[in-house]
Amino acid sequence: MPESWATLRELLLPSMTDCPARSRGRTLEAALREAIRAGRLPTRSRLPSSRDLATQLGMARGTVTASYRQLAAEGYLVARRGSGTTVADALHTSTRPPKPASIPDRWRFDLRPGLPALGAFPRAAWVAATRAGLASLPDDALGYPEAAGLAELRAELAGYLGRVRAVVVAPEDLIITHGVAEGLSLLTQVLHARGHRQIAVENPGSPGGADLFAAHGLRPVPITVDDRGLRVDQLAASGCRAVLVTSAHQFPLGMVLHPERRRTLLNWARENDGLVIEDDYDAEHRYDRPALGAVQALDPTRVVYQGSVSKVLAPALRIGWLLAPPALRSDLVDAKHFHDLGCSPLPQAALAHLIRTGTYERHLRRTRALHRQRRDALLTAVSEHLPRCSPVGVAAGLHVVLRFPSGTDDLALQRALAARGVNAPALSGYLPAGGAAPFPGLVLGYAWMSPDRLRSAVEIIADVLS
Repeated sequence: MPESWATLRELLLPSMTDCPARSRGRTLEAALREAIRAGRLPTRSRLPSSRDLATQLGMARGTVTASYRQLAAEGYLVARRGSGTTVADALHTSTRPPKPASIPDRWRFDLRPGLPALGAFPRAAWVAATRAGLASLPDDALGYPEAAGLAELRAELAGYLGRVRAVVVAPEDLIITHGVAEGLSLLTQVLHARGHRQIAVENPGSPGGADLFAAHGLRPVPITVDDRGLRVDQLAASGCRAVLVTSAHQFPLGMVLHPERRRTLLNWARENDGLVIEDDYDAEHRYDRPALGAVQALDPTRVVYQGSVSKVLAPALRIGWLLAPPALRSDLVDAKHFHDLGCSPLPQAALAHLIRTGTYERHLRRTRALHRQRRDALLTAVSEHLPRCSPVGVAAGLHVVLRFPSGTDDLALQRALAARGVNAPALSGYLPAGGAAPFPGLVLGYAWMSPDRLRSAVEIIADVLS
């Protein structure tokens, strides 16, 4: 018996030991397939005849013959009359997936922005809403969904957005998406098809949004943000005809777009056949006064309005909405249809139930109070331990920017904090086009950490700076 055949027997016997007779063929196929894919059986190596291998493994010859035939049909083996059976030579034998990188330990203190109080997610209410929503769905709603979204949810959302955000909306105007990210992807696709090749973004702003635009063929053009929000004069000189803004609570600096800038922005859109994409990502979380209404209400023909449940319920739900001017809506619905045929009706029905019963707004009121408490705890700790630092922006949202003294290297500070188990992103990391930040700072999310843990995190920041 050739040495290679003995090696094959050693490879296969462990898999065949104690294997039930009825599954020996499948087990043999799997063992041979894995040995070939992992390179333990080299390409062009000759296998023993079906009779010889059956004898070595103590199994029926017909079982081995069937396994050889199956693997030959899959392309792993080549059987030639008079030449025996060999391992195919066109195989990439390193297809075994690499071992996953070790998962890092959880952060001791994770202060990344964008997360609500996840521990406050209304699990029982969501389960009840899912049951109620499913019970209310007619049979035909369990087929392929309408690309624009479940009619019941769009009706509830239209009422909610009109009441809470002063948005001008009818149910048929809304498109349900898998979060704001998908909405931006759909918009980018439609804008690119209409000749856009660049889009204006806030600077500083969300690197994720700029990266998404670039990945879909639109070059992000940074527009400076100052204490009144987006510099519309720079926008007018940019040559762009579309801009992404966070008007109610600029991300990350936290100011509100000044009323004069709002009017100037809409004038720019009208004069340049432009489009304003309004990301209303966390406007419902305003702690000192009611949030300003959406810019969309001032000119629904020039503004795309986007939002989601990520900052009220949880990002994991992946439910968002897109409200587009009539001139874009049909193309956006088509893009959504061809992208994924529409979002699942089941979570949409659950959300519609939460809104219809008032559960959604009651949860928002509870978490708004919770988030404010945590924000106050963070800022109290900052005043005690970091007296030279000051918060920037209005009392709103799920994060705060801390401004550090001039000369502070915020990226170096971020790295030093990471070594201590604190995830505290530097403001300099929020520049879509690079360059210098308006000042050194940290962008600290506070909503999903308890007051005690927030105080402990601030103490570590102070210790690193000392």
